[in-house]
Amino acid sequence: MATPKFKNLQGSTFHQELKRRVNNYFIENKKNSTGNFSLYFKAVFFFLIYVAGYVHLVFFTPPTWWAILECLIMGGLTAAIGFNVMHDGSHGSFSNSKFFNKVATFSINMLGASGIMWNNKHNIIHHTYTNIDGIDDDIEIKPLLRMCTTQKKYAIHRFQHIYVWILYTLLLIVWLFVSDYTKYFRQKVGTVPIKKMSAFDHFAFWAAKLGYAFMMIALPIYMVGFMSWLVGFLVLTLFAGFVLSIVFQLAHTVEETSFPVPAADTKIIENEWAIHQIQTTANFATKNKLISWLVGGLNFQIEHHLFPKISHIHYPEISKIIKKTCDEFNVKYIEYKKMRHAILSHSSYLRKMGRAD
Repeated sequence: MATPKFKNLQGSTFHQELKRRVNNYFIENKKNSTGNFSLYFKAVFFFLIYVAGYVHLVFFTPPTWWAILECLIMGGLTAAIGFNVMHDGSHGSFSNSKFFNKVATFSINMLGASGIMWNNKHNIIHHTYTNIDGIDDDIEIKPLLRMCTTQKKYAIHRFQHIYVWILYTLLLIVWLFVSDYTKYFRQKVGTVPIKKMSAFDHFAFWAAKLGYAFMMIALPIYMVGFMSWLVGFLVLTLFAGFVLSIVFQLAHTVEETSFPVPAADTKIIENEWAIHQIQTTANFATKNKLISWLVGGLNFQIEHHLFPKISHIHYPEISKIIKKTCDEFNVKYIEYKKMRHAILSHSSYLRKMGRAD
């Protein structure tokens, strides 16, 4: 499938004005657009708790109830490290230092996923062709889920808003043991070819996978036994998968976001890139500081999609600029005040997709 192109709207100043105003904010306030000490402290804090939990579980064999609690915490930390550290690092916004951005990005390999596949799937494809069926891999959950009207409907989809919550727990397991390998061997993300991998890329892919298999599967089984490992591993990965899925899906698959279809003949998208990003993206719970802190600002998804190279620590401030500019240019800014409102909208949207033609 040929990748679509965005309409070049002659005379449109929306995106240029957005960039000018946001750039001026950093100049006037004499701030760097990357992370700061508070982000670095959070990264170290999360990693230390994760490592401490791992060491305690594997080498000190705590009581069952305590072990399950620690596995839940490690599952939450898996998602939190991905949201806060890896995500900013992969976009080059964690630090001014390229080295520390690479270190932050590398955390995805430590958590079992491939940084190379993530870069192709997320940074290149998802951030460009958001919510475009057949291109954006984030909405390709066929045939189990129908995420937009252009996807084929099956009878089971009538109940997808009910069983989806169980399905979401499987995200991390499928990601680690199926999706990464499918992309690697097909050398494609969906229908889009990935960038040609170097010899080092191939080495890094397999080193990360084998390292994870040793640290998270082989060594724990040797130390605590198969059944204890299996229960702990499932608790960790299922909880992490659920948290990751919820945050990812609330940002794009709710009632008010759109799923543009390129023109059949020209493959051109109706809007320019910036407007497309705003129409396919939604914010949620942006006034909740705890949620913002835990999910690495991904509840400010509009700001992130417009300015992925700006660290999430700045999103609360630049959101004011973006919201004002959208209002002036009559561009709808989608936002849910509470996280529960976004969850209800997501559920309602899935229910609608399970019934609509």
